[in-house]
Amino acid sequence: MTTTPPAPFTLPAPVGALLSRLPAYPGSMLLVTAINFALAKQLPQDVKDILRAKRLAIRVRDARVAFDFSWNGQRFVPCKPQAETDLAISANAQDFLLLAQRRQDPDTLFFNRRLVMEGDTELGLVVKNALDALELPVLDPREWTPRAVLERKAPQLLRQLPPLPRFLRGRP
Repeated sequence: MTTTPPAPFTLPAPVGALLSRLPAYPGSMLLVTAINFALAKQLPQDVKDILRAKRLAIRVRDARVAFDFSWNGQRFVPCKPQAETDLAISANAQDFLLLAQRRQDPDTLFFNRRLVMEGDTELGLVVKNALDALELPVLDPREWTPRAVLERKAPQLLRQLPPLPRFLRGRP
């Protein structure tokens, strides 16, 4: 971890109440698309074999949302919300973001009870160790703005768009 993480932050309860009303399946679809893109091809075969048909959930406590998915042998696929999962990983939104940005260590969050794994402990360790072993890009939210994605994927289209006003560029 290269920087000191910020003080813990919890989304306000009204925000969580609003987010909890959103349908779960579209969020799970977005999550599996992202993890398939970012790490599915990098997973070792033995981890893929262990994950096959396991029911997994990511629960964002303060946002009051959950993303249910499983590994079908070739990719992660969304599932309908399930009461029983093989492994559920829970944390607040900020903690998941800090993990993705590599600004916080999962063990630290776990021992401080900010990251909770429920269900199959052995499966949880397999997932944690597999993620630790992968060379994953650090999530920088600026890299995922519509303009940044277009710049990487469709620069010719980006050239056709008008420039952003200076105050929206985030740079002087």
